[in-house]
Amino acid sequence: MPVPDLEKRLQDALARSGSASSDFDLNKDVPVPSCKLTPAAVLVGIRAETQTLILTKRSARLKHHPGQIAFPGGKQDPDDGTVEAAALREAREEIGLPSDIVKVMGTLPPHQTVTGYQVTPVLGLVTGSYDPIPEAGEVSEVFEVPLAHLNDPAMFRVEGRRWQGRKRFYYTVPYGPYYVWGATARILRALAERMS
Repeated sequence: MPVPDLEKRLQDALARSGSASSDFDLNKDVPVPSCKLTPAAVLVGIRAETQTLILTKRSARLKHHPGQIAFPGGKQDPDDGTVEAAALREAREEIGLPSDIVKVMGTLPPHQTVTGYQVTPVLGLVTGSYDPIPEAGEVSEVFEVPLAHLNDPAMFRVEGRRWQGRKRFYYTVPYGPYYVWGATARILRALAERMS
Protein backbone atom coordinates (compact mmCIF):
# COMPACT_ATOMS: atom_id res chain seq x y z
CA MET A 1 0.00 0.00 0.00
CA PRO A 2 1.46 3.40 -0.94
CA VAL A 3 2.29 5.75 1.95
CA PRO A 4 -0.52 8.27 1.14
CA ASP A 5 -3.03 5.40 1.31
CA LEU A 6 -1.63 4.26 4.67
CA GLU A 7 -1.76 7.80 6.00
CA LYS A 8 -5.40 8.11 4.90
CA ARG A 9 -6.29 4.79 6.57
CA LEU A 10 -4.68 5.98 9.81
CA GLN A 11 -6.51 9.33 9.64
CA ASP A 12 -9.80 7.50 9.03
CA ALA A 13 -9.11 5.18 11.97
CA LEU A 14 -8.43 8.12 14.27
CA ALA A 15 -11.64 9.84 13.11
CA ARG A 16 -13.80 6.86 14.13
CA SER A 17 -15.43 7.05 17.52
CA GLY A 18 -14.12 4.89 20.30
CA SER A 19 -14.08 4.84 24.05
CA ALA A 20 -11.32 4.59 26.59
CA SER A 21 -10.15 1.10 27.51
CA SER A 22 -8.67 -0.47 30.60
CA ASP A 23 -7.02 -3.60 31.97
CA PHE A 24 -10.44 -4.25 33.56
CA ASP A 25 -12.43 -4.48 30.26
CA LEU A 26 -12.57 -8.27 30.27
CA ASN A 27 -12.87 -8.55 34.06
CA LYS A 28 -16.21 -7.03 34.99
CA ASP A 29 -16.13 -8.67 38.45
CA VAL A 30 -12.98 -6.72 39.41
CA PRO A 31 -13.79 -3.26 40.78
CA VAL A 32 -11.97 -0.47 38.96
CA PRO A 33 -9.96 1.41 41.58
CA SER A 34 -10.93 5.03 42.01
CA CYS A 35 -7.53 6.64 42.37
CA LYS A 36 -5.68 9.49 40.75
CA LEU A 37 -4.11 8.08 37.61
CA THR A 38 -0.57 8.99 36.57
CA PRO A 39 -0.46 10.36 33.00
CA ALA A 40 1.69 8.34 30.60
CA ALA A 41 2.09 8.01 26.85
CA VAL A 42 3.26 5.37 24.40
CA LEU A 43 4.26 5.73 20.77
CA VAL A 44 2.33 3.48 18.42
CA GLY A 45 4.97 3.94 15.75
CA ILE A 46 4.28 2.66 12.25
CA ARG A 47 7.09 2.63 9.72
CA ALA A 48 5.70 4.08 6.48
CA GLU A 49 8.24 2.33 4.24
CA THR A 50 7.71 -1.21 5.57
CA GLN A 51 4.20 -0.82 7.04
CA THR A 52 5.34 -2.42 10.26
CA LEU A 53 4.69 -1.44 13.85
CA ILE A 54 7.61 -0.92 16.23
CA LEU A 55 7.57 -2.79 19.55
CA THR A 56 10.11 -3.45 22.27
CA LYS A 57 10.94 -6.26 24.62
CA ARG A 58 11.52 -4.82 28.06
CA SER A 59 14.73 -5.63 29.89
CA ALA A 60 14.57 -8.64 32.22
CA ARG A 61 16.30 -6.45 34.84
CA LEU A 62 13.39 -4.03 35.20
CA LYS A 63 11.38 -4.03 38.44
CA HIS A 64 8.02 -3.66 36.66
CA HIS A 65 6.92 -5.80 33.68
CA PRO A 66 10.35 -7.35 33.01
CA GLY A 67 10.68 -9.13 29.67
CA GLN A 68 7.24 -8.07 28.47
CA ILE A 69 6.44 -6.70 25.02
CA ALA A 70 5.61 -3.00 25.05
CA PHE A 71 5.45 0.17 23.03
CA PRO A 72 8.20 2.69 23.67
CA GLY A 73 6.76 5.01 26.27
CA GLY A 74 6.38 5.92 29.90
CA LYS A 75 5.27 8.46 32.44
CA GLN A 76 4.65 12.01 31.25
CA ASP A 77 7.25 14.33 32.81
CA PRO A 78 6.36 17.93 33.78
CA ASP A 79 8.75 19.22 31.07
CA ASP A 80 6.95 17.26 28.34
CA GLY A 81 3.98 19.60 28.12
CA THR A 82 1.85 17.17 26.08
CA VAL A 83 1.35 13.43 25.83
CA GLU A 84 2.66 13.61 22.26
CA ALA A 85 5.90 15.17 23.52
CA ALA A 86 6.16 12.48 26.21
CA ALA A 87 5.73 9.65 23.67
CA LEU A 88 8.34 11.14 21.34
CA ARG A 89 10.82 11.72 24.18
CA GLU A 90 10.39 8.18 25.49
CA ALA A 91 10.85 6.70 21.98
CA ARG A 92 14.01 8.78 21.55
CA GLU A 93 15.37 7.64 24.92
CA GLU A 94 14.34 3.97 24.72
CA ILE A 95 14.99 3.06 21.08
CA GLY A 96 16.90 6.01 19.59
CA LEU A 97 14.03 7.08 17.34
CA PRO A 98 14.62 10.67 16.15
CA SER A 99 11.52 12.76 16.80
CA ASP A 100 11.93 14.67 13.55
CA ILE A 101 11.16 11.58 11.43
CA VAL A 102 7.88 10.88 13.25
CA LYS A 103 4.70 12.45 11.90
CA VAL A 104 2.24 12.49 14.81
CA MET A 105 -1.16 11.53 13.40
CA GLY A 106 -3.15 11.87 16.63
CA THR A 107 -4.07 9.95 19.75
CA LEU A 108 -6.27 6.99 20.56
CA PRO A 109 -8.50 7.05 23.64
CA PRO A 110 -6.55 6.53 26.88
CA HIS A 111 -6.04 3.14 28.51
CA GLN A 112 -6.14 2.67 32.30
CA THR A 113 -3.70 0.09 33.67
CA VAL A 114 -3.98 -1.95 36.85
CA THR A 115 -0.80 -0.20 38.00
CA GLY A 116 -2.54 3.21 38.13
CA TYR A 117 -1.48 4.81 34.85
CA GLN A 118 -3.63 6.53 32.27
CA VAL A 119 -1.75 5.71 29.08
CA THR A 120 -2.44 7.75 25.96
CA PRO A 121 -1.46 5.92 22.75
CA VAL A 122 0.10 8.40 20.31
CA LEU A 123 -0.14 7.21 16.72
CA GLY A 124 2.91 8.22 14.72
CA LEU A 125 4.02 7.56 11.16
CA VAL A 126 7.79 7.01 10.98
CA THR A 127 8.72 8.62 7.67
CA GLY A 128 12.49 8.20 7.61
CA SER A 129 14.93 5.38 8.07
CA TYR A 130 16.75 4.76 11.32
CA ASP A 131 18.65 2.02 13.10
CA PRO A 132 17.12 1.20 16.51
CA ILE A 133 19.39 1.75 19.49
CA PRO A 134 17.86 -0.04 22.50
CA GLU A 135 18.58 1.63 25.85
CA ALA A 136 20.12 -1.37 27.62
CA GLY A 137 18.72 -0.54 31.05
CA GLU A 138 15.13 -0.59 29.77
CA VAL A 139 14.97 -2.40 26.42
CA SER A 140 16.51 -5.74 25.49
CA GLU A 141 15.18 -5.83 21.92
CA VAL A 142 13.42 -3.70 19.29
CA PHE A 143 11.41 -5.56 16.66
CA GLU A 144 8.68 -4.91 14.13
CA VAL A 145 5.38 -6.62 13.37
CA PRO A 146 3.56 -6.30 10.03
CA LEU A 147 0.64 -3.91 10.37
CA ALA A 148 -1.52 -6.41 8.44
CA HIS A 149 -1.06 -8.93 11.29
CA LEU A 150 -2.13 -6.40 13.93
CA ASN A 151 -5.05 -4.97 11.95
CA ASP A 152 -6.86 -8.29 11.81
CA PRO A 153 -9.13 -8.68 14.87
CA ALA A 154 -9.12 -12.46 14.23
CA MET A 155 -5.44 -12.55 15.28
CA PHE A 156 -6.39 -11.54 18.83
CA ARG A 157 -7.34 -14.08 21.49
CA VAL A 158 -8.62 -13.78 25.03
CA GLU A 159 -6.57 -15.74 27.55
CA GLY A 160 -6.46 -15.79 31.32
CA ARG A 161 -4.43 -16.63 34.38
CA ARG A 162 -4.72 -16.32 38.16
CA TRP A 163 -3.96 -12.87 39.52
CA GLN A 164 -4.57 -11.65 43.08
CA GLY A 165 -6.58 -14.76 43.89
CA ARG A 166 -8.91 -14.72 40.87
CA LYS A 167 -8.83 -15.49 37.18
CA ARG A 168 -7.89 -12.44 35.13
CA PHE A 169 -8.63 -12.27 31.40
CA TYR A 170 -6.69 -10.25 28.84
CA TYR A 171 -6.11 -9.91 25.11
CA THR A 172 -3.14 -11.50 23.36
CA VAL A 173 -1.84 -11.13 19.82
CA PRO A 174 1.15 -13.47 19.46
CA TYR A 175 3.64 -12.93 16.65
CA GLY A 176 6.39 -15.49 16.06
CA PRO A 177 8.37 -15.85 19.29
CA TYR A 178 6.74 -12.75 20.81
CA TYR A 179 3.85 -13.04 23.25
CA VAL A 180 2.10 -9.67 23.07
CA TRP A 181 -0.50 -9.36 25.82
CA GLY A 182 -2.05 -7.08 28.45
CA ALA A 183 -2.21 -3.33 27.92
CA THR A 184 -0.13 -3.48 24.73
CA ALA A 185 -2.45 -6.04 23.14
CA ARG A 186 -5.55 -4.12 24.34
CA ILE A 187 -4.31 -0.91 22.71
CA LEU A 188 -3.49 -2.81 19.51
CA ARG A 189 -6.95 -4.39 19.59
CA ALA A 190 -8.54 -0.92 19.81
CA LEU A 191 -6.50 0.15 16.77
CA ALA A 192 -7.47 -3.02 14.87
CA GLU A 193 -11.16 -2.36 15.57
CA ARG A 194 -10.82 1.13 14.13
CA MET A 195 -8.86 0.02 11.05
CA SER A 196 -10.92 -3.04 10.11
